[in-house]
Amino acid sequence: MKIDDSKNKQSLNELIDTKNFVAHISVDCVIFGFDKENKKLKILLLKYHDLDLWSLPGGFVFNDEDLRQAASRVLYERTHLQDIFLDQFHTFGKITRTENNVHQILLRNKGIEVSKDHWIFQRFVTVGYCSLIDYSLVQTFPDSFNETCDWFYVDQLPKMAFDHERIIAVGLKHLRKNLDTQIVAYNLLPEKFTMNDLQCLYEIVLNEKFRRNNFQRKILGLNTLQRLEKLYDGSANKAPYLYKFSDIQKEDLTEE
Repeated sequence: MKIDDSKNKQSLNELIDTKNFVAHISVDCVIFGFDKENKKLKILLLKYHDLDLWSLPGGFVFNDEDLRQAASRVLYERTHLQDIFLDQFHTFGKITRTENNVHQILLRNKGIEVSKDHWIFQRFVTVGYCSLIDYSLVQTFPDSFNETCDWFYVDQLPKMAFDHERIIAVGLKHLRKNLDTQIVAYNLLPEKFTMNDLQCLYEIVLNEKFRRNNFQRKILGLNTLQRLEKLYDGSANKAPYLYKFSDIQKEDLTEE
């Protein structure tokens, strides 16, 4: 998809002139993709115009919106993904995190002049949100600041902007520690699933193999699943039980 450069420049001018953003706060979305066919975990990234750099879908926070609202809005504006459960996982505030100032290079390449003390060049603290989705079911599109929106394997990242490689690493660590909670329940598996479906997901995300009996005993010990009827598909194999996640209160997750 090719973006009109004049419209791109106009959008950038509108962005940097906006006075409605919260100063020095941003959000970044770490969207992991569950690739069941290739048994790998992927990450959704954006590529800047005129730069050999990739980034996470991120943006600024308006004065009249909560952080979670900002994360959902930014994710939709950058990728057209919507109705995705986002889990806040970490705040990134190292002094050096924006030293490779992509904004400065991007504006210079577009011939847009702004003062060196402009807010877009100043220090930003970013709040990270992560999620896990079935990437094969998703159509994604670039926004006006990016020319490419694509998936990469988490162990084969391209050259990243800012500190986004570190954000991905921290997000992956959080995902692996919290895989048995809402991220999987809301975004990935159908309402009813087999234990084999769940084991396959765990093995791909955690990048390790489990013995069937050990895995089932461990998962059932978490008391997060409800066993349902058996799945009869007409095959000669023993029919497996179907499961669903126990009820989870979404309002308990609104930390803002």
